[in-house]
Amino acid sequence: MATLRFLLEKEIKQFLRNAFIPKMVIAYPLIIMLVMPLITTMDVKDIKISIVDNDYSVTSRDLVDEIGASNYFILESVVDNYDDALRQVEFGTVDVILEIPDDFERDIVRGSGTTVQISANAVNGIKGSLGGSYLGDIINSFGAQVVHNDGFSYADGLGIVVQNRYNEYLDYRIYMIPALMVILLILLCGLLPALNIVLEKENGTIEQMNVTPISKSTFIFAKLIPYWFIGFVILTICFVIAWLAYGLVPIGSFGTIYFAAALFIVIMSGFGLIISNYSATLQQALFVVFFFIMIFILMSGLFTPIRSMPEWAQWVSALVPPRYFIVIMRNVYLKGSGLMELVPAFMALGGFAVVVSTVAVISYKKRS
Repeated sequence: MATLRFLLEKEIKQFLRNAFIPKMVIAYPLIIMLVMPLITTMDVKDIKISIVDNDYSVTSRDLVDEIGASNYFILESVVDNYDDALRQVEFGTVDVILEIPDDFERDIVRGSGTTVQISANAVNGIKGSLGGSYLGDIINSFGAQVVHNDGFSYADGLGIVVQNRYNEYLDYRIYMIPALMVILLILLCGLLPALNIVLEKENGTIEQMNVTPISKSTFIFAKLIPYWFIGFVILTICFVIAWLAYGLVPIGSFGTIYFAAALFIVIMSGFGLIISNYSATLQQALFVVFFFIMIFILMSGLFTPIRSMPEWAQWVSALVPPRYFIVIMRNVYLKGSGLMELVPAFMALGGFAVVVSTVAVISYKKRS
């Protein structure tokens, strides 16, 4: 224990003497948590729309006003010719066209039904598809209001009530913020240990450690423990920022998150040390660690649901540790899930932690 204490003291002094790394540990969470939720969003707003009004009735004008009042659309123009609207799409000034047909008001009042045409610019597939979907919802809601206000009812219709569970207003930031915390732990708790041993190799201090009588396991654990503490500090900073900046706090227990983080930090720190053990230079370690970080981010379900991936990619994602920590974070934050509900994810993280820590100890070649 005394040997471990002295090694930990050495690691802490090396960390604090560095002019850059302590500042990065504080500044990096601030930048990621305050900037990334604002730019990494799949919410589509400010969709530019042109409306072709062939009816020019009170009802069609009410529909135009309804769309113009929406937070999702910017009403660029109301024209009476479809070709004029299409020309705006070709020039890139309009994303969606809505064409209101002749006799739009008459058909609605009679209850005979009517059809409007939505033309979306699908060059930007997400914006086009979501823009058309938003517009369809507005039109359906407007049509129901018009019919009910005129004394009609849908005798054989089906009323649909949509209830968005766990994210009532479909705010993409709420979905992304827990995952961004995982990214921070991947970057800092994976990158910094990957540079640790290789820096000692380049500075020549590793030779001093090789001639000491300490065991390989003690040496590796002395490298892991400081980053375990750093990871908890980073995660706590993220919790505070999420609460102060976005009013977001986990519905579930902080203890469940910290327990999962303890396992995940061991995995990422151990993984970084494995890379450092096998790397001869700092540049080599950086290239390898960033290669794996990209795989972790892309295959973990951070931006795209795992079920939407090809089958082979889903099998690969099962070998990616961040996948399980992201599941835990989102379930605890948004659903309030407890430890027992997340046993499979915790078992996966525990298995990874044991394997990675063992490989980290074995891969360190101590030469005396």
